[in-house]
Amino acid sequence: MIILGLDPGLGTTGWGLIAADGNRLTHIANGQIKTDAAMALASRLLALDLALADLILEHQPSGAAVEEVFVNVNPQSTLKLGQARGVVLLAASRSGMDVGEYAARLVKKSVVGVGNASKDQVHAMVARLLPGAKIAGPDASDALAVAITHAHHLASARRIPRK
Repeated sequence: MIILGLDPGLGTTGWGLIAADGNRLTHIANGQIKTDAAMALASRLLALDLALADLILEHQPSGAAVEEVFVNVNPQSTLKLGQARGVVLLAASRSGMDVGEYAARLVKKSVVGVGNASKDQVHAMVARLLPGAKIAGPDASDALAVAITHAHHLASARRIPRK
């Protein structure tokens, strides 16, 4: 199963692709989609959507996971983040994938073991879980962590017998 992890942001959206075979995880690719702050909001959202569509078309992931929005001190920043997150959810859903959503604290707890882990700790654990991966930056590292969290949750769900 190929999983696309996404860390949404209007300025930078991190993405990471992993292959999951049970508990075995393999890095495929990662990167960052950046939008030009000088562009109008609608144009930035369109650029994000087009880049995600190309990424999904190229790699054909079977599932996706997105980090949930946290509230910033600045309401305008929170609103823009929410709009970018909406584009990310739409792009993943449009392709027919099931999309998991995970709170940042849950992602940190799943990958590092504590919900208040720093970005450096998340990056270090992602690098350890996906040896040899050249991680494009903190947003890509967070996206890979979201994909890893989704893989672990899917594997756990498969092990729980259904009634």
